[in-house]
Amino acid sequence: MHELAHLHFADADASYEDARYAVFGVPYDGTTSFRPGARFGPRAIREVSFNFESYDPGTRIDFSEVPVTDLGDLAVSRLPEEVAGEVADVAGDIVRDGKVPVMLGGEHTATVGAVRAVRPEVYVVCDAHLDLRDELDGTPYSHGCVTRRVLDTVEDVVIIGARSGDREQYEIAAERTRLYTADAVRERGIAAVLREVREHVAGRRIYLSIDADAIDCCLTPGLGTPEPFGMTPLEIREVVRALAPEVAGFDYVEVAPFDTGQTAAVAAQIVREFIARHWLAGQ
Repeated sequence: MHELAHLHFADADASYEDARYAVFGVPYDGTTSFRPGARFGPRAIREVSFNFESYDPGTRIDFSEVPVTDLGDLAVSRLPEEVAGEVADVAGDIVRDGKVPVMLGGEHTATVGAVRAVRPEVYVVCDAHLDLRDELDGTPYSHGCVTRRVLDTVEDVVIIGARSGDREQYEIAAERTRLYTADAVRERGIAAVLREVREHVAGRRIYLSIDADAIDCCLTPGLGTPEPFGMTPLEIREVVRALAPEVAGFDYVEVAPFDTGQTAAVAAQIVREFIARHWLAGQ
């Protein structure tokens, strides 16, 4: 099912049988269209996770007491459609075993497979890009087509933080998604946006995907497709805090760690935030 990583996520020391959360990495950036490097994201996120204390003061949870396991990194294929299938197989096993998949990326293409496995009622994504192309660079499984592929199986899609896409993608977004642009988040405030989103998704099964480039590239520059004028790490944390209790599958993708570590550090803390808030809601 997987190849064990040399480094696991901090405090992910439960056995698979006992775990509630199963972390796995997808070291793939085969369709990256600007700067490669996201294949190194899972390892960077794991590595920096050891920098943090196990105690989370916001929830009063100690991660050493939360049943988390790390399955390591998938040995992925070169073709993106095959990668999506491999992710679907692994995430499907995790879901069938009654656990929550937590995926580390790697490029966003992997999310297509995870969503197919989780089968959510609502897909919520924080992303700088609409990713609503039907095809890019000769493949419908490009990182620029992720949300379009999700729409093949999930009718209800919420996009938060977008600020990039061509005219056709914005037209599709207006017709088929709930779109909260980065400007809308800034003008309305993340609290107001999340009140509306929570009302919309209440009581339904959610898949939550965080693309690292949802955050302004001036704050976390380790990105394959950087965009300025984006969200802040604190706003992303608020999204996770608000939605975690209803989430059945989660990922943090597109970390390309050629900066000085800030992008991976934010990713690791957001992953921890998701696990803590989801675990707290279930107690």
